[in-house]
This record gives sequence, C-alpha cells and structure tokens, in this order.
Amino acid sequence: MGGIDVANGVLGAVIGMVLATLFQQPLQDAWFKIRRRSAYALRTLRRHPEEPASTWTTFSLGPLHTAALIVEGDGESAITPEAIHIQVLDEEIALPAEMADWHQEIAEESAQLQAEGRTPVWNGLRYAVESFDISRTALDEQPEVHLRLRPTDYYTFLAAQQLDRRLPSGTTPRSRYLDPDRPLAAPAFLQCSFAVNVAVVTADDMLVVTRRSDRVRMAPGVWNSSVNEGLSRHIDSSGRNAPDLYAVARRGMREELSLEPHESQLTLLAFVLDVERRHWSAHFYARLTELTRDGLQARMSRGVADRWEHQTVDHVPFRPAEVARYLLRTDRIHRWAPLAPALFHLALVHVHGRTAVERAEAQAVRRL
Repeated sequence: MGGIDVANGVLGAVIGMVLATLFQQPLQDAWFKIRRRSAYALRTLRRHPEEPASTWTTFSLGPLHTAALIVEGDGESAITPEAIHIQVLDEEIALPAEMADWHQEIAEESAQLQAEGRTPVWNGLRYAVESFDISRTALDEQPEVHLRLRPTDYYTFLAAQQLDRRLPSGTTPRSRYLDPDRPLAAPAFLQCSFAVNVAVVTADDMLVVTRRSDRVRMAPGVWNSSVNEGLSRHIDSSGRNAPDLYAVARRGMREELSLEPHESQLTLLAFVLDVERRHWSAHFYARLTELTRDGLQARMSRGVADRWEHQTVDHVPFRPAEVARYLLRTDRIHRWAPLAPALFHLALVHVHGRTAVERAEAQAVRRL
C-alpha cells in the first residue's frame, strides 16, 4: 500500500505541474484583471459615507493616479493674461538651518564633477512660490490669479526636493512642514519650482508627447507634456519686472520644439500643483496654425536648441478615445510625469467638451 500511495503522490504531482504549466498564464492574467478592477473599485469609495470627502483630490483616470492637484481651471474656460497678477518679492529664500548643509553638499558635488572634467550641476537662478491666491471679478466672476514669488536658485530647489530625508530631529521636511489635509499650505523654501507645461497639437490634429532624456537630473526617462519649461530669473525677468507666463510658454516651445511665437494659438487652461514634490505649473494648450506632424518633424530634424532634454517625441491623434487609451497603455501608465495626464485631459476638454471627453475616458477604463 505504501508503494501505491507514493506512486499516486508522484502521479498527482506530475499532473499538477502539467496543469499549472498549461493554465498558469491565463490564470495570472485573469487574477491581474480582478486585482486591478477591485483596487479601482476600492479607490472610488475613498472614505466611509459618514466621513466628509476632501475638496482637494488629485487627478486620476481609472487605475492611473497622479499627484496633480488642479487648483484653478477646468479646461473649458481660458485664463486670460490680464487675469494673472505676479509680484516678485525682494528677499531671497533661505533654507532652515537644519537643511542648510544639504545646499552645501550639492555645491561641493558640483565642484567635484567639474574638477573631474564632468558636467557640473549648474546653479541657475529661479523662483520660489511664496503664495498663490484666487479671486473672482465682481461682475462676470472670471478668475483672477495672484502669484507672489521669491528669488531662489537651483541648489536650493535640489536641497528642498529631499522631502523624505531625515533631519537631525528625526523628522523629515515632509512630516515637519507639510500637512496632507492642507495641500496649498507650504513654506516657500519647499516650493522652489514653477514651470509651464504645454500641450501642443499640430495643424493635422496630432498631440505631441515627449519622453524626458535619461540625462536630466529630475524625473529622467518619464513621459511628459509637449513642452516643460521652468521660470528663470535670468531669462524671464527684465530688470525687476515679473515674468510673463505666456512668454515663458513661447520660449519653451521655441527651445524644445523649434516653434516660433506666430506659429501657434496659445491658451492658458489651469494652474496645477504636484502635491508630492511641490512643483507648481501653468498648464497651456497650443494649437499650431499651419505646421503638421510631418512639418514639425522636419523642422526639428534641422536643429533644436534643447534637444538633449528629450529622448523621444511621440504623436497621438488628438481625439478623446485615442488619448485616453494612450494614457492607459501598459508601457505608459506607470511612466508619466505627475502633471502630464491632467494637462492632456484639460486640453481635450477645451477642444472637445467635458461630456465627450469623460465619456471616452470612462469607456477606455472599462476596457482595461
């Protein structure tokens, strides 16, 4: 009997191995879909019914969750240049004493790189966000944005990006200075980044999508907006004048895609905050008036000022269903820069309307 039991055990093991081999991949695929859809269903619940829902929730599209908080703008209405009021304060940002050494570490790293004949970390002049306030005009309730900036530099920005590094007290900058329930409340030294992001659509309705170079220091290799350009104190401020966000967007389009200002219609759609890294952005939509995808590719083949910032330029038909599927592709969904998906959604809403866009996005999510 013992020999029969052993034989039966061996036979059962062999049959089990064969069945596992035959059905392993289908079972894994089915299990993955169940887990993904269950996770999405749980996320949509967010809180117990008796708990108040937060007004401030970041942008998501089905299983695609980002840190992008749309602070002002819905895509449908444009924010005019006259509605933007920017003030540059005199006093430069200073890091707390417990973080000051981090700035010095970056400076020493840059000096070492230069001594070794490698590319140093350039300490460019930039702006920190002191405050961002929104109001409405009295008669027509149009938005008015009041942005106050302080001078800072790139080394301070890099030091402040170490939000989860331990301080001597045992806390971190994130736990000590940031409150997740008050996402707009943060000290200026943790908000040393303000940029413009532009969704560029060619004359033949192709959305330009870029992939950041592996050579850039921040977020290398991720898929991003058509154009991403940070505010520069050296370039974007004439004397003591405040920067013009529309001018910054046009500069970025020229430097990254070789586009001249007269070749597009530019619209400001929203102001958005990456709540994880404290990056502020003005989200723009740019429609090329004559240049098609082929024309843009030909233009870029003849030279781009900042070609090194991108390793890939992709083109997607600018239709709600096509863009939604592209955002959710398995080789894209976990490789997006935090602010890009919200930008493309807002641009779609601006052109196609909220109802059509949300219907197409819901269908794309259901088909996963």
